[in-house]
Amino acid sequence: MAKTPATHYVCQNCGHQARKWLGKCPDCGEWNSFVEERAPAVTKGRARGPTRHARPVPYSEIESQDEARISSGITEFDRVLGGGIVPGSLVLIGGDPGIGKSTLLAQVADRLSAQGLVVLYVSGEESERQIKMRGERLGLEAENLYLLPETNLETIIGEIERMAPGAVIIDSVQTVFSASLESAPGSVSQVREAASRLLMLAKSLTIPVFLIGHVTKEGAIAGPKALEHIVDTVLYFEGERHHQHRIVRAAKNRFGATNELGVFEMTGRGLVPVANPSEIFLQERPIGAAGSVVTACMEGTRPMLVEIQALVSGSKYGAGRRVAEGIEFNRVSLLIAMLEKRMGFHLLGDDVFVNVAGGLEIDEPAADLGIVAAIASSFRNLPVEPHTVVFGEVGLTGEVRGSLQAAARAREAQALGFRRIIMPASNTAGLQKLLGVRVVGVRSVEEALDALF
Repeated sequence: MAKTPATHYVCQNCGHQARKWLGKCPDCGEWNSFVEERAPAVTKGRARGPTRHARPVPYSEIESQDEARISSGITEFDRVLGGGIVPGSLVLIGGDPGIGKSTLLAQVADRLSAQGLVVLYVSGEESERQIKMRGERLGLEAENLYLLPETNLETIIGEIERMAPGAVIIDSVQTVFSASLESAPGSVSQVREAASRLLMLAKSLTIPVFLIGHVTKEGAIAGPKALEHIVDTVLYFEGERHHQHRIVRAAKNRFGATNELGVFEMTGRGLVPVANPSEIFLQERPIGAAGSVVTACMEGTRPMLVEIQALVSGSKYGAGRRVAEGIEFNRVSLLIAMLEKRMGFHLLGDDVFVNVAGGLEIDEPAADLGIVAAIASSFRNLPVEPHTVVFGEVGLTGEVRGSLQAAARAREAQALGFRRIIMPASNTAGLQKLLGVRVVGVRSVEEALDALF
């Protein structure tokens, strides 16, 4: 006989369980995140959920599925996924409200439908008419697209098994609930249950399933962290709603490289892939302005040129402020301290503002030399020659260290018409023969600033 379900409290941020309500979660430190839930009844002697009977298979007998990838019809989306959609994969897409998650997946559904695949779009937030209105605005045809406004997990799984579609889109996973659990939709238990059962369904039927996830005010996907561990791929939408471009970044990918990104431009007809993102980030760059420097960074396997802007101005309060947008604040503070100690820059009483133009976020050390050059340019009020690209990691002693994939960065600069590259001396081997480009190798920040100014 089943026991009466017991009441417990679950942190909605990390999934920690407690017998009584707590004001602060002992695991993640979040305040007021505990919600009362009833544990499901467990019958003694019976296993929970379906069981899978499998046998060991020799590694040599397993066939590769790289050639079985399905093209979504959108080049940038295929790039982020690692070359296309893998059958049986579970993909989670998160982002701020209104940034374009539903728009992108509606376009993916249209492209897959044009290839003859049957696509099931499950919506828990919009009716069929609302989705139809968006599709008409985007100019979608989608002859093989079926809409299902449903939130009950058992009903959704039943329809998927009945239709056996080529792909499934669920918008969103936080609205789906299982009747076997008494907790509210969007709770830790419901999200974990929905993701687990959809994963098993995707693997057993070899159907790719896309989940749209809400995000918290900190930008993380709402729900337990276990949700990101369950799925195969986690994609994040980045970019401001007031900017034209959107960035889709892969934070986790079991079938491809992580930190890969795709760049899109938001238009009246939906999201349009951008073949050369460097042109977008540099198209409004001021020429001959002090504090503006172009640096080459790597996003996944793609080289990208971005503009770093710095502004150094006197402070009225004695101690200067440090503000960084698009770059880690602590990294900027370290580089400013290095300039003061090694180069004799008196920046203690000045306000220093550093920004990556276009809203892109940079987290690799090869952008250090670009940050240093931008700050030095603004401090000295001397512009950097506009056809110059700068990149390299900077140490606290002022040395310039080598960077990964320097050849790819240099060729991207050459393709966009830049004529001089300031880079680490250890990376210059084999790059002196770039046509129309002068490669300058430097070993210290002092040598780099002498070459720039």
